[in-house]
Amino acid sequence: MGADRAEGSTVTRVMVVDDHPMWRESVARDLAARGYEVVGTAADASAAVRIAAAVRPDVVVMDLQLGTTSGVAATREIVAAAPDTRVLVLSASAEQADVLDAVKNGASGYLVKSASLAELDDAVRRTADGDAVFSAGLAGLLLGEYRRLQDAPDGAPGLTERETEVLRLVSRGLSARQIATRLTLSHRTVENHVQNTLRKLQLHNRVELTRYAIEHGITDDPA
Repeated sequence: MGADRAEGSTVTRVMVVDDHPMWRESVARDLAARGYEVVGTAADASAAVRIAAAVRPDVVVMDLQLGTTSGVAATREIVAAAPDTRVLVLSASAEQADVLDAVKNGASGYLVKSASLAELDDAVRRTADGDAVFSAGLAGLLLGEYRRLQDAPDGAPGLTERETEVLRLVSRGLSARQIATRLTLSHRTVENHVQNTLRKLQLHNRVELTRYAIEHGITDDPA
């Protein structure tokens, strides 16, 4: 979590980046009302990178179109400089290419601006917890596009059938509790499968697992 968080605090620290002042202020205000600590806002990529480096938020809510600058470029620089900061894209675009580009450059999740406040709240909380979060349908589109481009074989070497099944569901953006319900397993068992998969693939978190699944064509449906 954020480097400036007070010891024992459970408040998630967020930053909002959008070039439209009314939208930026509205999102910041709504998140603050939901209990988040809004530690900064920015209107363009350069300001976003500079402010994020100074305030070290847990989650950056990032628009992609920032006037003449790019939210993708800002995402790449922020994640490279502060790996503990996660970026949740909030964009009007639901195009595959935009989702793909954002994830390839370090975004932990992607939400379209038609999402409700409750969906944004859930996405920010889950992003802070390390989940990869996507608007309904986007994860499947993204996985399908990666598979088409790379023609990658389904499956992952060294993983059991159950671990691969859990990995597929992680890549769809499901939480451990949702996966447990889907597979009729305990929450602890799912977490054990996730940790074993991380160890076997030499990865560090669920976001990296999602990228691995995308890059290797591990979709939600078995081949």
